[in-house]
Amino acid sequence: MLDYFYGGQADLFSFYRLPKALFVDPRFRAVSADSKILYGLLLDRMGLSVKNGWTDDTGRVYIIFTTEEIMEALYCADNKATKLMKELEGVGLIERKRRGLGRPSLIYVKNFISESSEPRIQNRENHDSGTVKNATLESLKSRGIKNNQNHTDLSETDPFPSGEGDGVAVGTESEGNNIRARYQEYFLRQFAFDSLVASCPDDEDMLREILELLVDTVCSKRRLIRIAGDDKPAEVVKAQLMKLNGDHLRFVLMCLKENTTQVRNIRQYLLATLYNAPMTMHSSYAARVQHDMNPKPAKC
Repeated sequence: MLDYFYGGQADLFSFYRLPKALFVDPRFRAVSADSKILYGLLLDRMGLSVKNGWTDDTGRVYIIFTTEEIMEALYCADNKATKLMKELEGVGLIERKRRGLGRPSLIYVKNFISESSEPRIQNRENHDSGTVKNATLESLKSRGIKNNQNHTDLSETDPFPSGEGDGVAVGTESEGNNIRARYQEYFLRQFAFDSLVASCPDDEDMLREILELLVDTVCSKRRLIRIAGDDKPAEVVKAQLMKLNGDHLRFVLMCLKENTTQVRNIRQYLLATLYNAPMTMHSSYAARVQHDMNPKPAKC
């Protein structure tokens, strides 16, 4: 018989995260539950790619997740694994770049809160090699798929508006404000912000400063963003910050309160803490529990 959870024991385990938007956004309501679970698995694999530095020439993070891995993770047959990937690709949640020669495809996990109408083939003319572009076009022709029937598959959904020179630009101030409002709405929902403020009323000002910092960062047009003294690709930083939830913010608040050293640049310190929170929170809590359960004997 399984035991109960006590105290904060649930924080010691790793979890796959399923974005709420997949269940409340009208665009994704028709997506099957299995496909949503698979998207959560692919999103989780993004963390490994970020650590390994798996990005293309434009800074976009990609993953490698083979059909065999899907079959093992979901305990399903080959045809179902293939069907689920096609479903995610059909609604624009992923994009696959086929490499040929028996090598697994590169998978770009798309950001579910942004959308674009730029055709994928047009962007590939700017970003991808001719070999990959031709292979993709030939693949479409061989399947007898017409462009107007596959418009969703050919849409390029760049996860975040980026800076000059990378093919995406915010045309007007109004568009920029709309994008900013969309990210702010995403974080408010992701953090359950009102509930978070209600549970930490003394920290409301700090929480709102964190929210503004996050929105400023993900809307930045810079190619590189400095994190703890290192310049990281903006898309990598944004992808990491998009993983944050209310528990991560509580952890960051705790770190700020426990810090006893002088912080010269609080904005940079706060951004680095937020960036590292998904990678350090569980280890930190585990260390605390271990320390509490095995206190050092008092010296005589």
